[in-house]
Amino acid sequence: MSTSEETEYQSFEEDLKILLHTLAESFESAEVEHYVDDHNDILYVKLEGLQDYDESEIEEIAGPILEELDMNFEEIVLLPL
Repeated sequence: MSTSEETEYQSFEEDLKILLHTLAESFESAEVEHYVDDHNDILYVKLEGLQDYDESEIEEIAGPILEELDMNFEEIVLLPL
């Protein structure tokens, strides 16, 4: 891996860590898991307690976070843990 690829990967990992932490805090989740589907360019995020929110609350809370921390995935899917 070249230095520029390594730096880009480290930046991606840091951005992903910030996104997961922010989502976990916003949904008051003690646990969060994620899976990156590279083939389909989808990020799956599982959040503890997400089932306690209805769809409109999830969109209201997560929407601004996902827009601000644009991760360039085709889709980001939030699931209950």
